[in-house]
Amino acid sequence: MRKAEIKRKTAETDIDLTLDLDGSGKSVIDTGCGFLDHMLTLFASHGKFDLNVKCVGDTNVDYHHTTEDIGIALGTAFSRALGDKRGICRYGDTILNMDEAVIMTSVDFSGRMYLGYFAQLPTEKVGDFDTELAEEFWYGFVRNAGCSLHIRQLSGRNSHHIIEGMFKSVARSLREAVAVDGRFLNEIPSTKGVL
Repeated sequence: MRKAEIKRKTAETDIDLTLDLDGSGKSVIDTGCGFLDHMLTLFASHGKFDLNVKCVGDTNVDYHHTTEDIGIALGTAFSRALGDKRGICRYGDTILNMDEAVIMTSVDFSGRMYLGYFAQLPTEKVGDFDTELAEEFWYGFVRNAGCSLHIRQLSGRNSHHIIEGMFKSVARSLREAVAVDGRFLNEIPSTKGVL
């Protein structure tokens, strides 16, 4: 069962998150930030992950702690649900079109944490969400998922479309990377024998 339940409580956020890697894209999301709720709903749907997130955070200050800490919790959930990563494809990549925006993403569950983030967001906010927080979310994710992730904006002039394309594209790349390859069920996908 490739599932994980994460409870993360700090002085800034209180998060309950459940993840099923082999779901159907169902989600119940309540982060206190409407834009982030929308992005995580899209992420679950396009990745075909079942995802529940409940976060009570210090949103009276801003959305920084909520966004980063949910990225941390989601990355931790991926790491736990994958276990020793036996049988997974390991790699995934996607080029995704979101209206005028085109986003390329590539992921490797190598056990090494790296984020290559190349996006030029033309506005500082989408609604009341600071667009710089998209990068913070993915930093939190990779540090805890144990993966390297590249996100590159190839085109786009609308911050909403760029970030939405980013979440959809990453979800599809992750879906490909965590898929089980039936030919290699008992193998760790590394010549080292461990990831």
